[in-house]
Amino acid sequence: MIQNLAHIALIVDNYDKAIKYYTTILGFELLEDTKLSESKRWVLVKPKGSNGTSILLAQASTDEQISRIGNQTGGRVFLFLHTTDFDIYHESLMQKGVKINRQPVIESWGKVLVFEDLYGNLWDLIEKF
Repeated sequence: MIQNLAHIALIVDNYDKAIKYYTTILGFELLEDTKLSESKRWVLVKPKGSNGTSILLAQASTDEQISRIGNQTGGRVFLFLHTTDFDIYHESLMQKGVKINRQPVIESWGKVLVFEDLYGNLWDLIEKF
């Protein structure tokens, strides 16, 4: 049996605002944007060049969901973005005004920094040696 993790749902406040951020600021690719109802869409984004898991941008529709925007993991790093060119992507994040919560650190296994997305979710940017 072969299994893959296909999507991770990320609660957002507005589909279009989230799409714009993830595609223009983080440089992700919009895979799909399908209207399911008057208030619900199926929106998938992924890092360009990735063959792995994509992110389902899920617009909050209840008070409980709204309360989770930006803090789905209780303040821990939530998502881990691997890159083959850490320095170029780091520079791009800084030029686009992305908040870097922990500056780059060189570990025995590679480079890592922590950044915050539009909603306050924490991400590790990682380049393994």
